[in-house]
Amino acid sequence: MSSKPNDNPFREWVNLADPRLGAEAVYATDEWFAGKDRLLKGESPVFLPDKFDENGKWMDGWETRRRREQGHDYCIVRLGLPGRIHGVDIDTTHFTGNYPPAASLQACYCPGGDVPGNIEWTEILPSVNLKGHSHHLHSVGVEGRFSHVRLNIYPDGGIARLRVYGQPQRDWSDHRRDDIVDLLAVENGGRALTCNDEHYGTIGNLNMPGRGVNMGDGWETRRRREPGNDWAILALGHPGIITGIEIDTGNFKGNYPDRCSVHGALVPGGSNDSLVAQSMFWQELLPPQKMAMDAVHRFEEQVAGIGAVTHVRLNLFPDGGVSRLRLFGYTVKI
Repeated sequence: MSSKPNDNPFREWVNLADPRLGAEAVYATDEWFAGKDRLLKGESPVFLPDKFDENGKWMDGWETRRRREQGHDYCIVRLGLPGRIHGVDIDTTHFTGNYPPAASLQACYCPGGDVPGNIEWTEILPSVNLKGHSHHLHSVGVEGRFSHVRLNIYPDGGIARLRVYGQPQRDWSDHRRDDIVDLLAVENGGRALTCNDEHYGTIGNLNMPGRGVNMGDGWETRRRREPGNDWAILALGHPGIITGIEIDTGNFKGNYPDRCSVHGALVPGGSNDSLVAQSMFWQELLPPQKMAMDAVHRFEEQVAGIGAVTHVRLNLFPDGGVSRLRLFGYTVKI
């Protein structure tokens, strides 16, 4: 189907093809007009009408030359994190007379990193029709853990962006349960689920690696003009007991929250809507703490011992921006 980006039904999942996670376009049959590295860029595609290079019109995406023989073009992408794929967005924004009529997607699991020539690819998205200047959002129902995808375009043309939404899957078999880890980190399977507002920045940035590079690389709400406070609900990658919390207001200076708190609970299941209602009764894990601009706030003594948790709610008082949230602790078996 074709849709607007704000209608994305996979927003609760992680873009496994995000360069911030280490994703990379590793091979393309052709990239005459536009390099394969642009296919994964985090920012939205732009169109510069007067920009040309030695090969022709500059386009913000991956574009091959016009094919004059049998076959089709394709691009292989190494995902930043291996995981289960739930949906994809094949984006042809700004490609109008030069988009492919159709595309398909295959995937494989290569823990070593390099894809051998004899690898067996699994089709996760059969050939679908494409339109120009559109988002094509499709569910993936194929089970399995994948590390690479191959985007096939028929027969040639340009794709602005490829997003691969899924659940990172860490192998916990070699993890010692007394080791302290960031249970919310995206590389450990943590994910942001829902919030009351993300006017300026999305909650999906909260558990990304590293510190935010700017205010856009964080979660920021609009200015609150009514009573109450803003909040976000996130799921840990593994049930655990939290012993330390880090709240980073990096790059937020005139718009950081006055205070933050965290609630948590062991939740057996439920939808995002039901989690919102349930979270009203979750236990206080971290009481409200005063925030400072552009700073990393680390809390250990203030963290309450409420036992094992699977979900947390980050509260901002009354509003503002937070770059990262880290939940340090050790895993437990439920």
